[in-house]
Amino acid sequence: MKQMRMLVCLLIVCGLQSVALAQEPVTAVNAVLDDYHAAAAAGDWPRYFALMSEDAVFLGTDAGERWTKSEFQAYASSRSGWEYTPQTRHINFTPDGNSAWFDEILESASYGTSRGTGVLIRTTAGWKISQYHLTLPIPNALAREITDSIKAYETQ
Repeated sequence: MKQMRMLVCLLIVCGLQSVALAQEPVTAVNAVLDDYHAAAAAGDWPRYFALMSEDAVFLGTDAGERWTKSEFQAYASSRSGWEYTPQTRHINFTPDGNSAWFDEILESASYGTSRGTGVLIRTTAGWKISQYHLTLPIPNALAREITDSIKAYETQ
C-alpha cells in the first residue's frame, strides 16, 4: 500500500512537471509579444526590432504594406511609437516546438479593434518574431459597404 502511494505521488509530480514544461514555451512567446507591444508604445526601436528575426516581415493594414525588417526600421525611426493593447491571444506550436503561430485581438485609441497574427521561431537567442501581420477586422454587417469603398478607391 505504501509503495502504491509513492507511485501515485511520483506520477502526480511527473505530471505537474510535464504541465509546467509545456507552459514554458507559451510563457516565453507571450513575453516576447508583450514586450514587442510595450517597446512599440515606448518608441524603443532598438528593443522592438531586437525581438524580430533578421529575415522578419511586417505586414501592415494597407495591401501595399509588406516591409522587410530593415524597411520597417526605416519607417518606424521617424515615429514616436504606437500603442496596441492585447485583449486576447491564442498561441499554437509546431510538433517540433521550434515555431509558433498566434492571433491576438488588440485595442488602440487610434484604430479601435484590430487583429495581429504572426509567426515566431525559436533561435539560439530565444523566440523571435518572424512575421507580424496587423489587420483591421471588418464586422460582417459592414463588409459590403467597406469593400465597395475599397474597390472604388482602387479604381481611382
